[in-house]
Amino acid sequence: MTYAELEAALKSAFELCATTGSALTVEQKQILLQSISHLAERFAEPPNGNSPPSQLHTELHNPLDELTPIQRQALLEFVQEQDEQGRAWKAQLLNDWLAGTDSGSVQFLRESYGLKWLDQIETSHLAQYRETAVRLKVGDRIEVSNGLWEWVQDTGPCSREWFICMVIGVTQVDASEGISDPACSEPSASTTCAVRFENGMEYDIQGAYEWNRHSWREVGRKDEG
Repeated sequence: MTYAELEAALKSAFELCATTGSALTVEQKQILLQSISHLAERFAEPPNGNSPPSQLHTELHNPLDELTPIQRQALLEFVQEQDEQGRAWKAQLLNDWLAGTDSGSVQFLRESYGLKWLDQIETSHLAQYRETAVRLKVGDRIEVSNGLWEWVQDTGPCSREWFICMVIGVTQVDASEGISDPACSEPSASTTCAVRFENGMEYDIQGAYEWNRHSWREVGRKDEG
């Protein structure tokens, strides 16, 4: 079935809903039309046997990168809650949107990002951030990147290096103290992790979970940078 055929069938369904006294709102119609449009683009046959642009984009970009740390955490918690209740989290959001129901902590997805953005998210995107959900405790041994205190490049003279250290303190910093994610316009709670290197030097990793998560890893992990 072509996109034109899908669109015609959907519009027919809109008319049927109206005749039975269950007319959809303009916003609901737009959501459904956008959904089949995105699906048509996603599954279109790629020219010359190459991957479709949307697939290439998915491989290179994680839509969750566009969220603030607080928004991302809210989404991950929402997904986990839906998983625990045996529900499909995307379906739950779409049901809320079609019914005009407030989605609580993830209402911002509807207001600021929309259906096309939501439909980009794959399990692999969620997994990438779920892997970073490790919570540190005093006594843990981790590796930290020199990118915390100097400019580094993945290729070039100033390369990234990793140094083993031990966690000696983990402190939650309240939003009222004014320390926030540089990407956020408003102050937010963050975590400061104090570490001690093998030479005795100590260092505080501010925003250890919120904006500096890419700068540390569990000892033995070589796949995070």
